[in-house]
Amino acid sequence: MSSNQLGKKSQAWSALFSEPMSELVQRYTASVGFDRRLWQADIEGSLAHAEMLAAQRIISAADHAAIARGMAQIRQEIEAGAFAWKLELEDVHLNIEARLTELVGDAGKRLHTGRSRNDQVATDVRLWLRGEIDRIALLLTALQKALVDLADRHADVIMPGFTHLQVAQPVSFGHHMLAYVEMFSRDAERMADVRRRTNRLPLGAAALAGTSYPLDRERVAKTLGMVDDEGEACVCQNSLDAVSDRDFAIEFTAAASLCMVHVSRLSEELVLWTNQSVGFIDLADRFCTGSSIMPQKKNPDVPELARGKSGRVVGHLMGLFTLMKGQPLAYNKDNQEDKEPLFDTVDTLADTLRIFAELVGGITVRAAAMEAAAQRGYATATDLADYLVRKGVPFRDAHETVAKAVKAAIAQRADLSELPLDVLRGFDPRIDEDVYDALSLRGSLDARATIGGTAPTQVRAQIARHRQRLG
Repeated sequence: MSSNQLGKKSQAWSALFSEPMSELVQRYTASVGFDRRLWQADIEGSLAHAEMLAAQRIISAADHAAIARGMAQIRQEIEAGAFAWKLELEDVHLNIEARLTELVGDAGKRLHTGRSRNDQVATDVRLWLRGEIDRIALLLTALQKALVDLADRHADVIMPGFTHLQVAQPVSFGHHMLAYVEMFSRDAERMADVRRRTNRLPLGAAALAGTSYPLDRERVAKTLGMVDDEGEACVCQNSLDAVSDRDFAIEFTAAASLCMVHVSRLSEELVLWTNQSVGFIDLADRFCTGSSIMPQKKNPDVPELARGKSGRVVGHLMGLFTLMKGQPLAYNKDNQEDKEPLFDTVDTLADTLRIFAELVGGITVRAAAMEAAAQRGYATATDLADYLVRKGVPFRDAHETVAKAVKAAIAQRADLSELPLDVLRGFDPRIDEDVYDALSLRGSLDARATIGGTAPTQVRAQIARHRQRLG
């Protein structure tokens, strides 16, 4: 039998057609090359469906037992790498169903009762993505823990805080790292929120209108763990929407894009900080590469590549938006194109989070270089203004006074803390010896002890909060 004849015989709609699908169209429309990764979800969903069909007496107990037995063998074959994936069977679903029918005969043909590939694939993708979100949640936790550990080791290290990439005020390096912990904690919250809407059952919607068979969709949902916090079944309530909805994929990719943007921002700082002109940190050699021509080079390739991959994930989000924007209800073949960007987004995000958790653990902090940089930028100018306010000067007047003091310090190539007391008093007679406590980097840092501030006492309090949250 030729491959075209085999394809014609195996296709679920073959009796309607008078000629087989061309090999070109087979290659163009087939998805088994990439959607085979859904095989576990497909088997899981099929077993839940078969169990329900038997409970509803739509198929016999014997057919149910045969389906379970056949699926167990198929699982073993796939895990052993012995399963023969066939392009002419188009996708993961038909490949598994065809093999099941080979193994158990008519019972395999009865499995598809009351369902369509439309609701089947929607269910499989949701089941698969739910598991991937759970895996990503663990990776986000690991990255946050690595950042918290780094912050804990360097809560007292002073670095310049920047706005507009200009020295603004001194901050703790630990405080700086905890800013990223906050970002990634929000990413984890978003992933959990996406998971709730992903974890809803389309199966039973059939092609688009539901089915005349007396299905128990809530039973299937509970079997598959598609339940809310109270254990109630989460079932898609409109059959048209159930088979055509890809909001969950877009939402996930949007959450992943924002997470990758956070990684990209961290990457940008790591690249900047490793530059010899800055020299705030060193990355472990295992996360860097050399140059083919310049033997002195140590390139921060991992942060650079992660910065680039953020654009790749954002591109997938735009692709999914564009995929869906022109589709009428209900299912359309366009939706086959949701999988590759979704799969690549999951892979890219997971790989990036895993490597960054390790990379953060290999960062060496150059505390002296950080403190020297903070000293150069008049980072305590605001502290002088605050000092004057406490002496009774209106803030706007204090701001103007300090600007004049900074201008004088620049002319003398000195820091504010290096100006003699008589010079400082020339700007305002209320300035006294205690001004030097306010003008020191350490004094500036310690003074910012409100919730969320950069004082080491606050940084350690935030570290304790994060450790309790992360477990």
